[in-house]
Amino acid sequence: MEGGLAGFMLGETPIPTRFDDERRAAEWRLVQDARSGDLQAFERLYRDHERRVFALCLRLSSNPELAEELTQEVFIRAWKKLASFRGESAFSSWLYPLTVNVARSERRSRMRRLARVFPTDDVAAFEPPAPPPTPETAFDLEKAMAALPPGARAVFVLHDVEGRTHEETASLLGLAPGTSKAQLHRARRLLREALES
Repeated sequence: MEGGLAGFMLGETPIPTRFDDERRAAEWRLVQDARSGDLQAFERLYRDHERRVFALCLRLSSNPELAEELTQEVFIRAWKKLASFRGESAFSSWLYPLTVNVARSERRSRMRRLARVFPTDDVAAFEPPAPPPTPETAFDLEKAMAALPPGARAVFVLHDVEGRTHEETASLLGLAPGTSKAQLHRARRLLREALES
């Protein structure tokens, strides 16, 4: 992970440099070329951002195969919505909420399918069980994060790992800021318990 987890958890923001400005200008040219139908330009955008999108999808889904599918879906939607990117921010900033929305949409769709097959008030009971911790994984933060309930995991990833504010996190997830804070508190408590056991 670029900059390490500590940098994300502290909410550090890199200081823009001339290199960043040049990179954004080159990226904007790629976007404009891709909008004109240049598939090679879009492929370059894909290659530049695929790993980060996959990492976020993996953190939100805790399933490598599903994260691969979600990553592909993100870039399919990005291709279709490329005209809506205005270049006022980095392309990665535009991809970020798109990625979160794709992951959330997939989970809602899966929950609806489960609810039709298994009518119950608690469809979350049909979520795949988290693997029990083993001595080898007791201190592995990534595996402890994967064991979090999906809502708590999403808030933790967006707030503590990606450095989003509660307001941004709540907006991306369609929650009230207070709910975001409560989910974060729950996620931290569950992580602490998992890492201490």
